[in-house]
Amino acid sequence: MNETKLHNSLRQKTWDETITKDSWMVFKVMAEFVDGYEKLAKIGPCVSIFGSARLKPESKYYEMAVEIAEKITRLGFGIITGGGPGIMEAGNKGAFNGKGRSIGLNIDLPFEQHFNPYINKSYSMNFDYFFVRKVMFVKYSQGFVVMPGGFGTLDELTEAMTLIQTNKIGKFPIVLVGSEFWGGLLDWFKATLLKEGMIAEDDLDLYRVVDTADEAVAHIKAFYDKYSVNVNF
Repeated sequence: MNETKLHNSLRQKTWDETITKDSWMVFKVMAEFVDGYEKLAKIGPCVSIFGSARLKPESKYYEMAVEIAEKITRLGFGIITGGGPGIMEAGNKGAFNGKGRSIGLNIDLPFEQHFNPYINKSYSMNFDYFFVRKVMFVKYSQGFVVMPGGFGTLDELTEAMTLIQTNKIGKFPIVLVGSEFWGGLLDWFKATLLKEGMIAEDDLDLYRVVDTADEAVAHIKAFYDKYSVNVNF
């Protein structure tokens, strides 16, 4: 399958093929944006929970994500996840248990991904394009909890940090859960990125590292208490 995609990307295409495919893709992308905006415009304050689709319910991080999400919903926030299994399922399960808004932004993938059963039906969405889905995560979130995960989780984390760093969105709280898991990456931030001048010292303040559910929730709460924002409505 990969070889077929590679050959197709290198094949010289006719003008008709190019303009037809690209034009229709634009309309499909627009449709995903419009559908997402219309469904999510009235959800109120939310926190996105990112993390691996591969972690099982017996994982300590799965259990922590359930607890974090449930406690965050009791502060008045909804929970947004990628809608699939693993940490995403845990986040939606916690929101469901806490009787809060449970939003799932699923993506069509050849493996791993399927809707979990804890999403509010009216807030269950499916996307073809990762970049449209990431816009929804960031546009409708007032905080980010990042559990252990792989490339997708790193992509979502760095997207949020980049947009905050460049003042494209507000300085919302980012919580990294698991100092042991994230330690190597954060050491590299300091020893390489900061040392080489790729980031500023202040950029290391964009995130908070915690090891318990209570610490994660407390950081979100303290941030909004500081700015006197009442999210319960």
